[in-house]
Amino acid sequence: MNHFEKNPAAEDAAPVPANELPALIQPPVRHDIEAAPAIAVEDLCKKYGSHWAVDEVNFIVPKGWTVGLLGGNGAGKTTTIAMIMGLVVPTVGRAMVLGCDMALERHKVLNRMNFESPYVALPSRLTVRENLTIFGRLYGVPNLKARIEELTDDFDLGDILDRATGRLSAGQKTRVSVAKALINDPDVLLLDEPTASLDPDRAEWVRSRLRAFQKRRGATILLSSHNMMEVEQLCDLVVIMSRGQVIALGRPDELIKRFQCKDLDEVFIYLARIA
Repeated sequence: MNHFEKNPAAEDAAPVPANELPALIQPPVRHDIEAAPAIAVEDLCKKYGSHWAVDEVNFIVPKGWTVGLLGGNGAGKTTTIAMIMGLVVPTVGRAMVLGCDMALERHKVLNRMNFESPYVALPSRLTVRENLTIFGRLYGVPNLKARIEELTDDFDLGDILDRATGRLSAGQKTRVSVAKALINDPDVLLLDEPTASLDPDRAEWVRSRLRAFQKRRGATILLSSHNMMEVEQLCDLVVIMSRGQVIALGRPDELIKRFQCKDLDEVFIYLARIA
């Protein structure tokens, strides 16, 4: 039995040599992928000085799927997402969104995308209503007043709509941030720890809204999260990174089976320790 077949919970699970890690990578397990995926990351690399923050990363996110991008701190997730958003120019390779190279033509698709992270603050002196209005105008949202009313109902924002965003609790800010991310009904949604500051009940409540949005819109979601239960619930496919490279790829249940683990948490811990 080789290292990859051992149960990581076993005491005798030996480390995997770095030169064997590519053996962990598996091709996508479903074959009903459209010719033009929503997101295509092709030989993506980013070098800062002598350090390769992202090193030949390849994966696709088919239209209508939710794909989890996982990894420990310093794995390269944030840099990868920044290149997918067109905020960082790759050193090598490219990030394609809806058929557009984000380093060259991001302006063509920005109004069809959106991003949410509880770590990126909205203007604190503006009220929730003002924030949603400004972002709605930036995205050219038609019938903006009606759209804000819909999001107010969906995310229970009625009591805080006219309160300064900077005076909200962490959980309230997260709900507003997710609502902002849906203001333009995006085709592609990038989520960075979307429920990080929420209690379990509110977190599940937000996940239910995201599921409803995706079902209604047929949207594509790229999700970065350290909540493995959330990843198991939401994701069709999981991409796990370490040291700038993809070290495992597959459906959550298949990764659990492949590494003989009880859940995705255990898979994540195992791969983090051997990579």
